Amino acid sequence: MLMPKRTKYRKSHRRSYEGHSKGNTELHFGDYGLMATEGNYISSRQIEAARIAMTRYMKRGGKVFINIFPDQPLTKKPLETRQGKGKGNVEDWVAVVKEGKIMFEISGVEEAIAREALRLASHKLAVKTKFVKKEVN
Repeated sequence: MLMPKRTKYRKSHRRSYEGHSKGNTELHFGDYGLMATEGNYISSRQIEAARIAMTRYMKRGGKVFINIFPDQPLTKKPLETRQGKGKGNVEDWVAVVKEGKIMFEISGVEEAIAREALRLASHKLAVKTKFVKKEVN
């Protein structure tokens, strides 16, 4: 699973996924991409499952670019534990995705294959998405 090698602090406050993404709203590396149409947390397991779904469908052809990284620790207190006594232990690492962010990009394949690969990947994610392609000027 993806996670940072090291962090300054073990636990952090939750960052908001409300509003629009500040950056990474256009395609930079690939010809086709998957854009989030709502905000949510995407776990490292979801990112890995989406990557595997795309690369398997493309039969290892083309190139996949992942533009999100799970750098936010998500903590959870054990079940049947009374409140208080501090913050829970780190259970998962998540990426904060806001509306308009391009999460995955694909290059080196034709549009029909890229569209289907990104559709399969979108089923693994906890956000609604849309397919985008590079505009040729």
